[in-house]
Amino acid sequence: MTDHRLRSAYVAVHRNVYVPRGAELTATDKAVAAWLFSRRRAVVAGMSAAALHGTRWIDPNLPAELNRQGRDKVDGIVVHSDVLAEDEICIIDGIRATTPARTAFDIGRRRGLEVAIIRLDALVQATKLKTPDIDLLIERHAGARGIIQLRNAISLADGGAESPQETRTRLLLDAAGLPPPTTQIEVYDTDEYFVARVDMGWRQYKVGVEYDGAQHWTDASQRSRDIDRIAELNALGWAIVRVSSEMLRYRPATVVARTRAALCERGLLVDRIA
Repeated sequence: MTDHRLRSAYVAVHRNVYVPRGAELTATDKAVAAWLFSRRRAVVAGMSAAALHGTRWIDPNLPAELNRQGRDKVDGIVVHSDVLAEDEICIIDGIRATTPARTAFDIGRRRGLEVAIIRLDALVQATKLKTPDIDLLIERHAGARGIIQLRNAISLADGGAESPQETRTRLLLDAAGLPPPTTQIEVYDTDEYFVARVDMGWRQYKVGVEYDGAQHWTDASQRSRDIDRIAELNALGWAIVRVSSEMLRYRPATVVARTRAALCERGLLVDRIA
C-alpha cells in the first residue's frame, strides 16, 4: 500500500483507520473501526456491542461506543468508563465486547422507554438472551442510573419482534389493555403442513395482527404472496388485522378498535378488554 493509493482510494474513519472511499459504513463497521482506533484495547459497548452481536435495525448514523479508561473526546465515538467484571465481557471474532446481558443492561437504562424496549427486543431476537441473565446484573449494580426504566423495559420486551414497528404495534395493543399477544405464531393446516407465521396474535381466538412494511405495498410479487397467505389463513379460520406505518403513526385508535372487534367476535368478553 503506497501513500498515494492510501490517499486516493481510501478515507480515514479515525486516525490510522481507513475504509475504501465511498463506502457506506454500517453500525458493525463503525464498531470495528472504533475498536481498531483504540489499538484493540477497548471493549466495544452499547449499541456497537449490540451490532456485533447481530442486532438488526441499528441506525448507522449513531456514533460508535467503546468502554475504556479515560474519557477523552473522539469524533464519532462515545467513550464510557464503566468498570466491567470479567463475566460482562466476551470475545466476538477476536474483538472484546460486552456480553449480551451487559449490553442489555446498558442500552435498557438509556432515557426513553419505548426506544429501550425496541432495542432490547432486537437484541433478544439476535442473541436469545434470557431475562434472568439481565436480572443478575441488576442485582450486581443495584444503584446504577436508569434501573427502574430497565426493569420496566425488560417486563415489556419480547424477542419475537422482527422490526421496530412490530414492537411498536405490540406496545400499542398492550397499552390499550388487550391481553398480551404471542409473537411469531406458526400456523399449520389440518395435514400439519406449515402455512404461515403470524407476527403476533392470540392462537386460542385465531386472531392475528400483522405489521406490513413498505415492501408489502410496493412490491408486486410480495403483495401477491400476501394475498395468497391471508387467504390461506382465513380458510383456516384466522382473522388477520393488517397494520401499515400510516395507521400506526396517525390512526393507532383504528388498529386497537379493529383488533378489539376481532377478539370480541371470537368470544373474548368485552369487559375483559374495556
